[in-house]
Amino acid sequence: MSPEAGGPASVLTLVRGRDAHLRNLMRGLARQTMAPCELVIAWMQPEPVPDLPDPGCRVRHVFVPGEPMPLAAARNRAAEAARGERLIFLDVDCIPGPGLVAAYAGAATDGLLLGEVLYLPEGAVGPDLDDARLDRLGRVHPAKPAIPATGLRPEPDAKELWGLSFALPAAAYAGLGGMDEGFSGYGAEETDFAVRLAAAGLPTHWVAGARAYHQHHPVHVPPLHQFDHILRNAARFHARHGTWCMDYWLGQFRDAGLIAWEPDAPEIRRLRAPEPAEIAAALQPGTRLFS
Repeated sequence: MSPEAGGPASVLTLVRGRDAHLRNLMRGLARQTMAPCELVIAWMQPEPVPDLPDPGCRVRHVFVPGEPMPLAAARNRAAEAARGERLIFLDVDCIPGPGLVAAYAGAATDGLLLGEVLYLPEGAVGPDLDDARLDRLGRVHPAKPAIPATGLRPEPDAKELWGLSFALPAAAYAGLGGMDEGFSGYGAEETDFAVRLAAAGLPTHWVAGARAYHQHHPVHVPPLHQFDHILRNAARFHARHGTWCMDYWLGQFRDAGLIAWEPDAPEIRRLRAPEPAEIAAALQPGTRLFS
């Protein structure tokens, strides 16, 4: 295959920090039952990480500067650089299970595909990737439905898209114009994309076999360190779609006395910013897996 040739699937990931997590993602790609045609890394930092492992496929690098983190722009630049017929977006925190690429690439649909993610506790990932250990220690997020044992299962709510692991045809991504780069910082850009994708008539399915393992990192509950980003992006989403996303977090902010908001409210009224001590107190111990 020539350096510019395409293939069934490209894997795309976004990186700022998380060096060890990226290396484990790449180690996971190297043991796929079906190798991707490439890994595209969108670096949201000035320099790439040195001495990266061989993922078993070619690696492309794109650089996407910006503050706050340009998540939508980074996904778009990665998609523009990719050569695969299907784009597999995998969060840098995720280790792909051995069948992930094959499951996504082989799914018989032209719509959006969602895969299973198991959350790992601290210390779960050793020097060698041990699937049995990761399966034993991994936990399903309580807000997510069961994954089909085989094949595909339709998902009527496109807002189930979670940016950790999903796939779709490259032509569908480009046809929709990618993600809206007006969303900046954390939150809502992937939900907005999923709703627009559904409005364009593309179905959403859960797919069997595309398991990934989410490597542990500290979480804030509620995510007060992302307070401004979440309010801004939630308002942008509501202005476009007439509904709210990130409702759970908005409810937490309301309960903390930071905003005045209800699910049927036309807007968010900001009451005050979180204090540094409140942000620090929201950081959870290492035993906490979910935000």
